[in-house]
Parts: sequence; C-alpha cells; structure tokens
Amino acid sequence: MSATGTLLYSAELIQEGGAYKLVVTDRLRHTVQTAYVSRRAVEQLPAFLSKLDSPHLRGLRRR
Repeated sequence: MSATGTLLYSAELIQEGGAYKLVVTDRLRHTVQTAYVSRRAVEQLPAFLSKLDSPHLRGLRRR
C-alpha cells in the first residue's frame, strides 16, 4: 500500500524479551513517546485496527 501526503506520526512495536514496547514518533514536533504494553493489548491490535476502518466510522472521516 502506498501513502501520499504528510507523515504525521509513526509507530513501532518492539519485543524485548517477554515485554512489548510501543514507540510513537510525532514527526511534526520531533518528539518520541514510549510505553510498555501488555501482551493482551498486542494481541488485540489487529481487531482494533480493523475497527478503525469499519464502515460505522467512515462518517466521522473526510476522504
């Protein structure tokens, strides 16, 4: 998938041993935030991402 436009944020999910670290970079402000997340949260990411693209939410977004 290719994207056009301005990159605002990027995120990486890093596994460190048995822990998961989420690193979010704000590309406009040049800041980085890091948070450790549970394995359960990591396992639920695909479901969460699919909900963001659901038809129910499409009315909230401008395309």
